[in-house]
Amino acid sequence: MKQINETTEKVYGNYPEKILQFGEGNFLRSFADWMIDKANRDGIYQGSIVLCQPIGNGLCDIINSQDGIYTLAMRGIENGKPVERIEQITSVSRCISPYNDYEDFLALARSKDLEVVISNTTEAGIAYKPEDKLTDTPPSSFPGKVTVFLYERFKAFNGDMERGLLFLPVELIDYNGDELKRIVLQYAKDWNLGEAFMNWVENANKFTNTLVDRIVTGYPKDQIDYFEEKLGYQDKIITTSEVFNLWVIEGKKEWADILPIHKTDANVLWTEDVTPYKMRKVRILNGAHTSTVLAAYLSGHNFVGDFMNDEVFEAYLNEVIFNEVIPTLDLPKEELVSFANEVGARFANPYIKHKLLDISLNSCSKFNARCLPTILEYVERKSQLPEALCFSLAAFIKFYKGEKRGMEYWGKRADGTEYQIKDDGEVIDFFYDIWTKKDVKDIPEAVLSNTAFWSGKDLTKITGLTEKVTDYLVKIENGNIRDIVKEIVSK
Repeated sequence: MKQINETTEKVYGNYPEKILQFGEGNFLRSFADWMIDKANRDGIYQGSIVLCQPIGNGLCDIINSQDGIYTLAMRGIENGKPVERIEQITSVSRCISPYNDYEDFLALARSKDLEVVISNTTEAGIAYKPEDKLTDTPPSSFPGKVTVFLYERFKAFNGDMERGLLFLPVELIDYNGDELKRIVLQYAKDWNLGEAFMNWVENANKFTNTLVDRIVTGYPKDQIDYFEEKLGYQDKIITTSEVFNLWVIEGKKEWADILPIHKTDANVLWTEDVTPYKMRKVRILNGAHTSTVLAAYLSGHNFVGDFMNDEVFEAYLNEVIFNEVIPTLDLPKEELVSFANEVGARFANPYIKHKLLDISLNSCSKFNARCLPTILEYVERKSQLPEALCFSLAAFIKFYKGEKRGMEYWGKRADGTEYQIKDDGEVIDFFYDIWTKKDVKDIPEAVLSNTAFWSGKDLTKITGLTEKVTDYLVKIENGNIRDIVKEIVSK
């Protein structure tokens, strides 16, 4: 069978190299690079992407062996029906490794064509490493590499204020652009690169904060025969994703025209404040996961798709999102409803097998970050408790009932299935202790008063919450969890 680069023309990868991308993995190739390819295809952009391998080992050799060409298969639900869209992405010019091709890396810094830097180096990537030095080839940290790169550019163009770059980091930390800029300036100070360079970093370059949202399922190992038969070629870096996409970029509106992907039908939004969109995602998408999956698992479901095919749990999910979460958010209601409808379609995506136990990891901190703010805001605005979220809190407590086996902690659901409960050691110790020593009626008070779980808050001070959660926990212990959920959604 032929390789993809023997059957597919490299249409856009020969455009000027306007974009440097730190990260050659599945996410950016399924997200940002697809958007750029779309802009090239639509005729609103003419730029190619240089991929940069941010760590010693990566995909550079494979990417270059395919001339940067690869396949993206996007699959999901649209208008209630499954869809599969397959595209060949040809906007990558090449991949470089600063560990093997350091001079190529620095040469790109001196390029007049370069305008944009995109990055995805994991949450730990935007971090300061004091041992990094200017003379390292390259520095080990991502911000260290950026500092070296920018200093080379600063020198090459004699500090020209028109030669700064637009930075679009997508690492999953708050204020990712601000943090990257802060660390770059710290290195500039540590390495004595001078006030003129620091001023150039600060004022010539454009650092944005971003929020990204797309589930990328990566290389389809179990379905590669299906794709090769369908496509008629081999692709060693084919990647798969859902259809949904969202990129929210916080920055000056005039910066958007540097990389005009917002002019395509990709879901790209430039804003002066990314915060409301982060809150929307955390409370609706992530909050819906956390508030539903534990009860769904305890009732016998194993995958997200399973409970979405259960009319009782689908109704429960809608109850949480539309009647309890959305009333606590301040974006226009039509935007919130549209996003919520997309969430339902994404959860029902038959192409993604998302295990509930995988989502259950570290549920204590997840509930605190994703669900508790909605409960508090709902009480503040409505002067009453959100029924479904109170039940989800009880289901969370029940899920953490288990027994220790060496270093592991195991629970058991009603059908006899055993499951490992994974969380921080102190969380496991706490739940094991209270479930071993306390009567079920006393357990919610112990959990809700543990301020270490709830960012210093004592939740027993919320009027009626302890009683409500206790009532639900007793019902869960003595009854059928699906019947309880059915009762909640039928009220």
